[in-house]
Amino acid sequence: MATDTFGTAIAAARRAKGLSQKELAERVKLADDTGNVKSISPQYLNDIEHDRRSPSSAQLVTQFSRVLDLNADYLAFLADRWPDSLRRQIKSEEDFTTLVTAFRKQAAKAR
Repeated sequence: MATDTFGTAIAAARRAKGLSQKELAERVKLADDTGNVKSISPQYLNDIEHDRRSPSSAQLVTQFSRVLDLNADYLAFLADRWPDSLRRQIKSEEDFTTLVTAFRKQAAKAR
């Protein structure tokens, strides 16, 4: 999956679950600023799957992860968003540098 985009990962997982775009769109729920919860539109999902749009929030990334049983951190990476769990750990530039350095060392070992 190393060449995935957020959209291709969502589309592949949706197809693997046998869901139509309309069915997936109905299952992905978002709360607006007033607390009203609604589903995303099939057109918005289509745009995401074809990489014409990005997920509008971390909440949306989390919803896709939950509904499609995908790794939330990997989806956040594909969406160019830092996962909330990592964001909370980074309190300073030094924390960020330490985290990235550790990641690079681990990635180099894995090669």
